[in-house]
Order: sequence, then C-alpha cells, then structure tokens
Amino acid sequence: MAARFRAKIVPFGLWAHMISLKTEGIVANQPRQPAVQHTHSYNILEIPGRLYYLFGKLIETAGGYLAGAGLSSTPLTLFGTASSQRRPAVIIAVNAERKLNSWPASAATATATPTVEVAVGQDDIHINGKAFISGAMEEEQEVKRSWRDYFELAKLFIGSDGGSGRGPPRWFSPLETGKRMPNSPLLLYLPGLDGLGCGLVLQQQKLGKIFNVWCLHIPVKDRTPFQELVMLVEETVRSEYGCYPGRPIYLVGESMGGCLALAVAARNPDIDLVLILANPATCYNKSHLQSLLPLLEVIPDELSLISLPYTLSLMTGEPFNLISSSAGKGIEQQTTLEQLSQGLGELSSYFSVLADILPRDTLLWKLQMMKSACSYANSRLHAVKAQILILASGRDPLLPSLEEAERIQGALPKQEIHVLKNSGKMPKCEIRKFNDSGHFLFLEDDVDLVTIIKGTSLYRRGKFHDYISDYLPPTEAEFKKTAESFRWLEIATGPVMLSTLENGDIVRGLAGIPSEGPVVYVGYHMILGLEIYPLVINFMSKRNILMRGLAHPMIFAKLQEDALDLSMFDSYRIMGAVPVSASNFYKLLSSGSHILLYPGGMREALHNKGEGYQLFWPERSEFVRMAARFGAKIIPFGAVGEDDICEILLDSEDQMKIPYLRETIEKRTTQFKLRTDMEGEVANQPAYLPGLLPKLPGRFYFLFGKPIDTAGMKQELRDREKAHEVYLQVKSEVERCISYLKEKREKDPYRSLAARTLYHTIHGSEDDAPTFEL
Repeated sequence: MAARFRAKIVPFGLWAHMISLKTEGIVANQPRQPAVQHTHSYNILEIPGRLYYLFGKLIETAGGYLAGAGLSSTPLTLFGTASSQRRPAVIIAVNAERKLNSWPASAATATATPTVEVAVGQDDIHINGKAFISGAMEEEQEVKRSWRDYFELAKLFIGSDGGSGRGPPRWFSPLETGKRMPNSPLLLYLPGLDGLGCGLVLQQQKLGKIFNVWCLHIPVKDRTPFQELVMLVEETVRSEYGCYPGRPIYLVGESMGGCLALAVAARNPDIDLVLILANPATCYNKSHLQSLLPLLEVIPDELSLISLPYTLSLMTGEPFNLISSSAGKGIEQQTTLEQLSQGLGELSSYFSVLADILPRDTLLWKLQMMKSACSYANSRLHAVKAQILILASGRDPLLPSLEEAERIQGALPKQEIHVLKNSGKMPKCEIRKFNDSGHFLFLEDDVDLVTIIKGTSLYRRGKFHDYISDYLPPTEAEFKKTAESFRWLEIATGPVMLSTLENGDIVRGLAGIPSEGPVVYVGYHMILGLEIYPLVINFMSKRNILMRGLAHPMIFAKLQEDALDLSMFDSYRIMGAVPVSASNFYKLLSSGSHILLYPGGMREALHNKGEGYQLFWPERSEFVRMAARFGAKIIPFGAVGEDDICEILLDSEDQMKIPYLRETIEKRTTQFKLRTDMEGEVANQPAYLPGLLPKLPGRFYFLFGKPIDTAGMKQELRDREKAHEVYLQVKSEVERCISYLKEKREKDPYRSLAARTLYHTIHGSEDDAPTFEL
C-alpha cells in the first residue's frame, strides 16, 4: 500500500533501559510464619532509566509498487524469489543508494558538465517564460553511461539468482533518478531478444524524471511462452490503469518487445496506451534470424560459442555502432581510430557475458518465441487503437526495420487519434528514422529517447497532450544540438538584432527586451518563416529567454497520404512551438511566457511574388484584449532580409495551374482550416510550398519597437474600439520597423556574406560583424 503512493518506509527499534536494585526482605506471597521463623530472600526493584530509539535507513518505494506480492525481503539481491515455482511476476525496486556494486566505477563516470533536469512543479517551469539557466530547471550532475554499463549490469542480473538464471519474469524499477514530475505516467519497458530488461541503461536517468519506469526482466533460463508474457504485461497494465484511469500507460517495446506491446494493445483497445516500438520484430519472417534457427537446432552444446559472432552483430550493429557512437564527435581522426580500437578490445572482453546472456538453448528458445510473437502480433494489428511511434534503424543487421515501419503504418486502421487538445488531430502512427543506427537503438550515445518524445509531442499526463502543462523545456544539450543544426543559417544571414529602450533609443542587441513576462512579440513573417530560428536561438543564447511560438497546426498533425515529413518540425516542438489557438494563447499568458505571434500567419509566410514585406493581418484581432487581461507587454517588431537570400519562382498561383500540385494543395488546404470566421486575404491562403531560387546570402535584420505596457489597462481595453486602436498602433509600428530596416541596411558595409566572411577571418568567428550606424 505504501509503495502505491511512493511513500518512504522508515524501520525503527526501541529499547527501554531499566535500573535494577536488589533489596533484602520477606519473600512475597509467603504465608505468615512465627516471628522466629522469618524466611529471607532478595527482592528486585526496577527503576525506569532511559528510552533509546534508533531509526534505520529509509526505504524508497517510488516505482516499487508490487503486483500483490509485497516488497522483496532480501535487500542484497536484485531479485528476491521465494521458490523456483511459477508465481505471479513481482516488481522489485533496485535502489542505487544501496550501492550494491550495481554500477561499477570503471563503467560509469560522472561528467562535469551540469545537465538540466525537469523541474518538479509546472509553476516553476513557466515562470516568466525563462529557460534552463534561470532557475526554472534544476541542474544536477548526470552520470554518463555507455554500452559498457549494459554488460556490467547484465553480469549482476545473470548472477542475481545464484548463477542459475531461473525464476519467473518480473518487473524491476531503476531508482537512480531524482524527483519525478507530479502525476508522471507509467512506462513499461519490454526488452528484446536478450530479455534482461537492461536496454534502457543509457536512457533511464532522464526517463525517470518524467516517467515511473518499470522494466521487464526475463531470466536467462526462463521458458515462459509468449502468450503468458502477454497476459503478464496485460495484468500489470489493467491493474495500473484501474488505479490511475486518467493517465496513459507507455509501452516501450524493443525488437521482440515490440511484438509484445502490439499484442497487449490489440487485446486492450479501451485502455489509453502509447506505444514506442524500436525496430519491432514483426518482420521476423523476413530477417536473417530465420537462417540461424535450423543451425542452432543441430549444433551440440560443446560448440555453442559459435553463436557469439552472430550475437556480437546483434549487439553492435554494423559496423559496431555502439562503439563508433561513443567515439568523440568533431575530433581528430587519429583520436577517433584510437577510441574505436580501444572499444573493440573492450567489447571482446565481454564475449563471456554474451555467452551467458544468450547460451545456445536460450537463443534457440528465444528465436522460436520470436517466430510465434511475430505471427501473434501481425494477426492482431487491425485491432490496435493505441497511439504509436516507430523508431526504425537504417543499419539494422537483423531486421529490415525501415521497410517494416512503413508496413506496420500501412497495416494499422486508417484513422487518427484526438490527442492534441484544441489543436486538431495527431496521426495514429508516426515514424522516426535513424539511418546510421543499428539494432539496439537505446544503447547508442546519439539516441536520446526523452528528446525523441519531446520532438514528437508524445509526452502527456492526461487524455490529451497539453502544450503548456506537459511541455518539457529543452535541456542545455538539446538547445546546443538544435542551435548547431541551424548554424549554417546563422552564418549565412549574420542576423542583426536591434531593440528599443524605454527612452526610445535604438540600440544593438536585446537590452530593450524585458525579462519579466508575459510578453507578446508581434511581427512580420518572412517567407517560409526563415526568421524564426535566428530569432529564437538569439533570444535563448543572449537573453536566456525561451520564446513560445504560436504555429500552424500543420507542423503538429500529419495528413493521411501526405508526403510532408513531420520529423522536419521536431526541433520546432522541442523549442516550444504551440498550435495556434485562443486557449493556448490564454494559457501561455497566464504562465508568464514570452510569446511569438504572427497575425499574418501562413498568408505572410507563404506569400506570392511581389508581396514581400506586406502585412496581411485580420481587420480585427482579440490578442490585444487578451494580453491586457494579464497585463502583458506587447512588443512590435520588423524583420527584413528574405529578398537577400532567395527569390520566389513558383508561387501558389503558378502551382495551381499544375494538376498534380493543385490536387495536393487543395487536399492539404481543406483539411487545415483556420480563420473560417474571417474574410479577405487571411482567410484564403492555400497550404503550399513555394518554389524558391537561392541567392548569395545577404543579411537578416530585426528591430524590436518600444514595449507597449497593457498593465492597468484591463478595464479600458475591454472596449473593443479602444483595443482596436492599440491593434492598429501595433500594426503601424511593425510597418515602421520594416521601413527603418530596409532603409538602414543600404548603409551596412557588411550586408554581403563575402564582407562578413572577410571580417570574421581577420577578427575571429566569435565576434559579430558590425553594421550600419544607429
């Protein structure tokens, strides 16, 4: 019961110290005798002394709720088993605080770089729209793990039952994490062919901040049939969903575990499940593993080590993805070769562990079970109603994972799931491809499951994903990775940031931007929104302000049979993009966020030839009145530079004349209808991608006007006419900023890429190139 609520258990002992006094007297209860015949004895008189209490080390039960079996009474083993007889699976909490040599010092090292942890409370996450350094996030030292930790942990798991490797399948919860977010959903990890449940060793520290993580462990010599495993997981899912019916349950299935997850989902269509399938083994009949099965059946036990090379390829991929992913990025080739050589040497030292993980009899049993699992899951795909994310490797030596991901997506029922509150739909099944990865995705350093979940908007603690309360701000590493991927745009455009102080002076930099939120930035949308990344990255890196952009639902929901790849927008979601809606705008304001708003929306971002720098805003807008309700500051801004980097060749009018493109545009436009209550240009924008002709890059310029403070104007701006006056003031200021930048850039000696390149060659790449005089 305590574990169900993640209570801490503190055992204690009590001892009372009594002082004993020996006195001489008549023995009690003796009949009275004649006076001359007194019987003497010693009486013991006890006087209270002192009470002593000892409170033992607290026992964490977080993540250790047992399915009716109680906690393990054997603290010195990873798994406690009362007997070898079949019994219901139990959940054992493995607490890293006990040290138990669970993480050998040689295998794990602490990195000195602080990493960002998710804050405990949502109020802290969104205070003033701040990012990771501002205190909205907690910083801790993260223990850097690698594939080596998998093998070290495997040794402990294999030896946990005295080396026998027997016992029923069971759950365990890794507790090497800090505090979880409130109401964190349950995540069940279903392992692949190895069955140990250690496959999340590189991921579990970050996952444990936002999930209650349970891992399924199948002992090496266990022979539980696949259908019994399905029933075991199903029983856990039903039990936990009955306790928390408002929360989803995540099933992370790897390889054969993917078949297990699909089978459970098919049998429980009424339970809110989210499936993450990493290279699912539903394509066993197309894999190279089939050729291994007949060979294992005839190999004698004495030659069982012949399976080691094949097992090695299973664990590493081709060519040794685990080792190569651990090698440093962007370092000298000689150093990389030395790391690879050292890694290969270390890997060979784990041959005996590989043999213990998958001895011949176990490998034969697992392959036979994988065959039945593949058939079982495929026959029930039509009944799966869960939300699904498939992670597919391009260099999987065992399974044709990329092809299989497409096949599963096509075999699932053609429907969408409403999981994005107030923002339309999300597809039933999404795919993310990892072209350079091997079979065991989660053991590769470059694969971060939490980042993947963020980028796909898959994290939710209720029926729908809430883009404010469920949003997980980017960590420092995630921000750096995103910024680096768009470094080319930063170099090509050399953005100039100008802001306006309270006294009206224009200065270079973002000194005129207020730190405290809520703040609404209202401006012009360049073609394809090219200004967004330089804008967001500069605000984060120079002012530590996370901008939450209100974006078109097209980047969050994929249309059926649409060629648009949603993965190209994952970084938008990681950096805080929110589907545009009145409710989301309201929530962002109430949380004190810095909000990026484009009244012209897609009409400006996908404008036609000759429409550059024209504002296509609605006749009226409600954002002023809503901003005033929270006393937000409104900052108009202009952005200039799209005509310096590209020219529109094919606009919407040109493409509508091409039958194939017209059909695609019409289908996409009709399924994403916004502003249906409006008239004019803003309500009549085809959803298309313009054909662009690149130019030798010029420069981007941004000017942020003087903030318009709506604090104290709540009552005044309830009047629609007065609010409309402020709206027109904002629009006029945006136009003024654009005109100012267009005029001033003509005097910028470093407007061209060549001039800036020469400047950086002389002065260094870290310095911003100068610009026009202010």
